[in-house]
Amino acid sequence: MGLGDLVQKAVYLGIGVASYAGEKAGEKLGELRVQVQKLADEMVDRGEMTAEEGRRFVDEMVSRAQQMPTVESTDKKPAEPRKIEILDDDEDPKSPSTPPSGVDAMRQQVMDLQEELRRLKRD
Repeated sequence: MGLGDLVQKAVYLGIGVASYAGEKAGEKLGELRVQVQKLADEMVDRGEMTAEEGRRFVDEMVSRAQQMPTVESTDKKPAEPRKIEILDDDEDPKSPSTPPSGVDAMRQQVMDLQEELRRLKRD
């Protein structure tokens, strides 16, 4: 699997997640509209508001729900970015028989630079 295939799969995954999230948000918004409509109907039946006020109430509540910011996780974010390692399916990274590719050479160069940085910080 090449880097292009990996990028393509990542893009498709992102599109799929966004589509799924949109569908779920639409479902929740529909459920909210039904519940608010029931509440407005009850208030109209009791004479607490007119039918026109009930319609405006439902529209306003749905509009507010659409404008609400998303709820963010309360989990603490890590202090540093997490490391991501990309491996090809047909390569064994521990196998000495495979010649180093450009990615492996860059990975080794980064590890060497990190080690040199640690050594310089100690001195």
